[in-house]
Amino acid sequence: MSRPIVEVIALTAQDARAAESGGADRLELVTDMAADGLTPSVADFAGIRAAVSLPLRVMLRIRDGFTPGDLDDLLARTSALRAEGAEEFVFGFLDPQGEVDLAATAAVAEAVSGCPWTFHRALDHSADRAGVRAAVSTLPGLDTFLTSGAPAGVDAGQGVLEGELAKDGEPGYTQRILVGGGLRADHVPGLKAAGFDAFHIGGAARVDGWTTPVDPAKVAAWRTLADT
Repeated sequence: MSRPIVEVIALTAQDARAAESGGADRLELVTDMAADGLTPSVADFAGIRAAVSLPLRVMLRIRDGFTPGDLDDLLARTSALRAEGAEEFVFGFLDPQGEVDLAATAAVAEAVSGCPWTFHRALDHSADRAGVRAAVSTLPGLDTFLTSGAPAGVDAGQGVLEGELAKDGEPGYTQRILVGGGLRADHVPGLKAAGFDAFHIGGAARVDGWTTPVDPAKVAAWRTLADT
């Protein structure tokens, strides 16, 4: 059995090297955390790719919130990132009513055809979690849902997550659950006991939140926690 996944948000090559040093398995690459994480530039991606050997999942979101914005712009940026060597992605879109924007999500899935990708925490802000899962679960490449179970985070959503994990293998529930969003170290023992094996951290990998870079010692502590 493979070890649990620890995925760390990286904004810079410095973050990426620190996360790799601490034992992260994978990075999520973003910029502008004030907008909850937007698509990094091609140059930033290239710099991080050159700095580490870890798998990199690149955020595809060009505006704050969960609507896609200018889809042509988003697809152009996606194409440029793929041309630079990006092979894994993170995306997912809702309409203004909180329903899945299947047309936009499917268009981006087609643009990253052949690449694995994560449907991110738009799921937690949707009007119908089960509906989102059912609608996107057959899109090619989708292998992960990043979710805390609720908009407010794992404290509020752990029961939802456990209910969804219990449906593993059912239609709409075949993808891995990557737990993230308000995730703290004290959540992990209970989550592991329930059967979760993938954890996503951002601010928790830093000494003082987003004002400081990733700390390898913080990542190492999460690595130990996930493996214990």
